[in-house]
Amino acid sequence: MSKINQEKKLPEIQARRTVAQSRFFKVEQVDLEFSNGVKREFERMAGSGRGAVMIIALTDDDHFLLIREYSAGTHSYQIGFPKGLIDPGENPEEAANRELQEEAGFKAENYTPLKQLAMAPTFFDAHMHLLIAEGLTESHLEGDEPEPLDVIKWPFDDIASLLARDDFCEARSVAALLLLQRWRNA
Repeated sequence: MSKINQEKKLPEIQARRTVAQSRFFKVEQVDLEFSNGVKREFERMAGSGRGAVMIIALTDDDHFLLIREYSAGTHSYQIGFPKGLIDPGENPEEAANRELQEEAGFKAENYTPLKQLAMAPTFFDAHMHLLIAEGLTESHLEGDEPEPLDVIKWPFDDIASLLARDDFCEARSVAALLLLQRWRNA
């Protein structure tokens, strides 16, 4: 087993170009030269640079909020935490407060950053900020969802049942749930 080399030099980017683009995604080809002289072409989805948020909204009665929404990638309805992109000019807390109001109908008094996750860093330049939301009060904002989302209040003492569900399978939500458990036990 080898030791992690923290001082390893990053590959040098020789060239970058867009090889495909849609309304939502831009695929770049990146030509790299590694410190040992090896050259490779990689493709990656270029992110907007703004990032995204996922909100773990805690209620006062030992529950947390989830939403159930349509997922086009799997053509199914999935349960997960409220989430969305950070709009231009917003910080993660502002984006979390907006998304929570749009998707779950609540705003929060306090936001605590939990962790920043990279989403498939080998292929995708995007980060998601996980935030704990506390001090919830009802507040609704119009969102961009095509249909109303189901808001589910889930008890902390039944996390095993949530993890066993087939419709709770998004890796970011599972990671957020496990980080939440660790945060609560700290």
